[in-house]
Amino acid sequence: MINLVYNEMVKITGKRRLLVITLIIAILIALFTYAQSQQAAENRKRFGDVDWRVALELRIAGWEARLASGSVRGNEGELELRIAQQRYYLEQNVNPAEPGAPTFVRSFVENGISLLLPLMMMIVAADLVSSEHSSGTIKVLLTRSVRRWRILLSKYLALLLSVSLIITLFGLLSAVISGLVFGYQGWDAPVLTGFAVTDGELDTSGVRIVPQWQFIVMELGLAWFVSVVVATITFMLSVLVRTTAAVMGIMLACLIAGTILRTMVSSWETAKYLFMVNLELIDYLEDAAPPIEGMSLGFSMLVLFIWGALALVVSFISFTRRDVY
Repeated sequence: MINLVYNEMVKITGKRRLLVITLIIAILIALFTYAQSQQAAENRKRFGDVDWRVALELRIAGWEARLASGSVRGNEGELELRIAQQRYYLEQNVNPAEPGAPTFVRSFVENGISLLLPLMMMIVAADLVSSEHSSGTIKVLLTRSVRRWRILLSKYLALLLSVSLIITLFGLLSAVISGLVFGYQGWDAPVLTGFAVTDGELDTSGVRIVPQWQFIVMELGLAWFVSVVVATITFMLSVLVRTTAAVMGIMLACLIAGTILRTMVSSWETAKYLFMVNLELIDYLEDAAPPIEGMSLGFSMLVLFIWGALALVVSFISFTRRDVY
């Protein structure tokens, strides 16, 4: 099995997919770092070096003005929860945007978990099996003396190794590159997590303070879990569909649909069982209100686990029973 996995990793690295993904991530991190540094410079130019408490109070005042003007009809409850949450940060004297590379890493992982990271996983997983058809090696692969399930398992284990490597590079590159601009301080800065909603009101009874490095590790763990599920579903499509372009098209449509649905499905309760609606697991660590009533971190992880497990079962059943022609 080790030799089979090694051969699959050689195939993946030989196609330079991991190198391309690393370059894409590095370029995007550099772009976002530059954009944030420019925004910070513009804010200092306009407002000077304002204390974070004053800046947060001004932001809260702006939200309260929007509520009073009635310009957020339909979203009043969500904005009220956000205001209460930010006031809790003030009461606890915790800066939600502590300057430094760790805060950038947090933000980058949060924004990348639902689309950027899944797209990177899709690039790796989309042709693991479908490329065997396009290259004409599927007949040789399926007629080897090695059991078919072992061949497919080696491909899947190589995929898991690739996912783990990408997540590790994602965290390291974002920390190193952003630290060159924002500095490397703030790893022990306090972060609040555990907010909840009870009867429409912010519930802070379960809130706890964790150091920022620990919170980032939690984020990366959730990002790895989401990436594995998306990669597994893509892996299944790669087994079922014979062309890589079709696999990537289907997954891209699902991921884009998920980003759209999350803003529209508050009244469509059954949408919470779709895997693409449950990708933003990190939101549960910081935000109080779920996108659909009844959703929670445990619920979303269970839904994703079921989708991933079913995709894996379908992959093995289809691959082991496929006719050679």
